[in-house]
Amino acid sequence: MGAINYRRFSCNVVTIVFILFLGMKTPLQAQQNCSFPQRRTFSVEEDNKIRIYTPEVEDTVKLLVASDTHLWMSDERENDFQKFSKRMSDAYHVTRHYDTKEDTNPEKAFLETISKASNLKVDAIALLGDIFSYPSEAAIEWAAKNLNDSGIPYYYVCGNHDWHYEGMPGPLKDLRQKWINNRLLKMFHGNDPMKYFVDLKGMRLLFIDNSTYEISYEQLMFLQQQIETKKPLIVMMHIPLYATGRNVGFGCAHPDWKSSNDHSFELEKREPWPRDGHSPVTFKFREEIINAPNVLAVFAGHIHKQSLDVMKGVPQFVTQYNACGAFYDVVIIPQRAISVK
Repeated sequence: MGAINYRRFSCNVVTIVFILFLGMKTPLQAQQNCSFPQRRTFSVEEDNKIRIYTPEVEDTVKLLVASDTHLWMSDERENDFQKFSKRMSDAYHVTRHYDTKEDTNPEKAFLETISKASNLKVDAIALLGDIFSYPSEAAIEWAAKNLNDSGIPYYYVCGNHDWHYEGMPGPLKDLRQKWINNRLLKMFHGNDPMKYFVDLKGMRLLFIDNSTYEISYEQLMFLQQQIETKKPLIVMMHIPLYATGRNVGFGCAHPDWKSSNDHSFELEKREPWPRDGHSPVTFKFREEIINAPNVLAVFAGHIHKQSLDVMKGVPQFVTQYNACGAFYDVVIIPQRAISVK
């Protein structure tokens, strides 16, 4: 699937001018006592460069964001699971590089991405799920070793394939918990795989697992608590939030996400989506994000195509799949700073 090539796109996400009579309060007191969105600007350029300008951070934060590498590797440990992994182990032997258009593969693309992160001198790598095509022990160990050897901090959240063996019986939530515990825990550095935050130079990154398309009550409470901190937030997850006009691939809180529109459950050998669709908790989760004054952006993957939507001033960036080498080069810049090398 091809990427969207942006020439230069610049958008004032929120521009609000207030004239307030504040009596004897100092400007600092006024800022502390008034709750309203700050002015933010973002730009998207060629080569997957995203720049977010905001007065809410003190220092520049550099991130590399990648999703959907679909690594697969098999050794003798996989023998008992081959009937569950066959389709996905055959799916990504050769891919087409997003930039050079030459043949590549997930392993080569992943190593190239780590090298890019090193060259960009990023503060962290954010991996947004489906890094693995199924919970292959060999692939997980290989990825963790290469990430650890790079010396770059990395943070991971699951996608719908990372923990899924196609055709294995059981509810998806139970299977997710089982294979995270049995195979994927080493990717989380002791963090809660369902929800956790990372602080970088005053910026807070929220990693939230929505790999079943749904959000739990505990995850909603976690999000609400983070919004209440008033820290500048970026939300990282696998499945994009519903945006007007988007298909059910943007399935987190999509009104059409229900069994009657689930055309892949037989192919993926899993239980179909619920007949009645999302829970109220999942819809509330989306509303909290797009109405929060301190959410700077949402990043996601899953659909394998690059896209951008703005929902009530909150941009959602979806990255093209990393199996073809694609990633986002993200820099969050204090509003006073004009340029970044």
